[in-house]
Amino acid sequence: MRFVVVLLLVGAHLAFAGKHSLKYFYTGVSGDIDFPEFTSVGLVHDEQFMYFDSNTMKAVPKTEWIRQNEGADYWTRETQTDINQHRLFKNNIQVAKGRFNQSTGVHTYQLMYGCEWDDQTGETNGFREFGYDGEDFLSLDFKEMRYISPVQQGFPTARKWNNDRAGLERDRHYFSSECIEWLQKYLQYGKSSLKKTVSPQVSLLQKSSSSSVSCHATGFYPSGLTITWMRNGQELHEDVDLSELLPNEDGTFQRTSTIRVTPDEWKKNQHSYVVKHQSGTITVDEIRTNNGDSVPIGIIVGAAAAVALLIIIGVAGYMVYQKKKGSDDGSDSSAHTDPHNKNDTRHVGNII
Repeated sequence: MRFVVVLLLVGAHLAFAGKHSLKYFYTGVSGDIDFPEFTSVGLVHDEQFMYFDSNTMKAVPKTEWIRQNEGADYWTRETQTDINQHRLFKNNIQVAKGRFNQSTGVHTYQLMYGCEWDDQTGETNGFREFGYDGEDFLSLDFKEMRYISPVQQGFPTARKWNNDRAGLERDRHYFSSECIEWLQKYLQYGKSSLKKTVSPQVSLLQKSSSSSVSCHATGFYPSGLTITWMRNGQELHEDVDLSELLPNEDGTFQRTSTIRVTPDEWKKNQHSYVVKHQSGTITVDEIRTNNGDSVPIGIIVGAAAAVALLIIIGVAGYMVYQKKKGSDDGSDSSAHTDPHNKNDTRHVGNII
């Protein structure tokens, strides 16, 4: 996967039936920046249900269903887990800077981990991915139960963790069993809200006859929505810009896709777009410009009963990654930290 910079602190939902996911994002930042040094976000179906940052030093609920079903002991454990992760990240980001020969500037390090469960097939999957400064650094191949790195700076960590068979076995147990159990519990907590669907309101807008054309979908829930532009029946990929998925104040979402075309291209070709969402079908057949003129262009908006899309959003801050002080030749003597402390409700990261 490609890591990117995001600054939202929101979540999203997916359809209740089929594949389900539990994800955690740990983000660490080093340097002079007006942002928490460490943040942690937990998501079920990409809905943010908990949050922690190093400014408040307290894990808090972000949904009503987790607030109603877990008490003070749970949040005390979550807080302690995140405080421990904060210490690890502070150490690891310094190691990362050393391996990349960096001493100044703003740098980020992130861990994303979690599990997936298909309630129809029973299939499960686990993932654990690290990144540094927005690029892949290290990841777990769950099927092979081994860590791999696309960059030389990650090789020492991959060698060390792959040689720690006990640590790999703990990883296997967590992702195939413990994580799935927590996911199923959270799904039971939030089953009523996870079934909610709201159809998108779709508008086609153009500032002037010579400007780009935008399809704006808003008010939809869950967040799985695609916008596809077509020209003479063929799907377009060039000259198309898709915006970030954004939250509305009422808990729904909005998204915009813009196509860059000249007036002559509009006249000579038939353009349409398809909006896919699990809630139904909406049709829009005209562009409305700022001066009130309507410009018919044969727009087709279709929403099929599509498989809900996984859209990972709303993860706190800059993408970060995790490391421990040690030599680049792999002589680092640290080992896996125990990811399954009986007092913790979730996986604890490793020292790199």
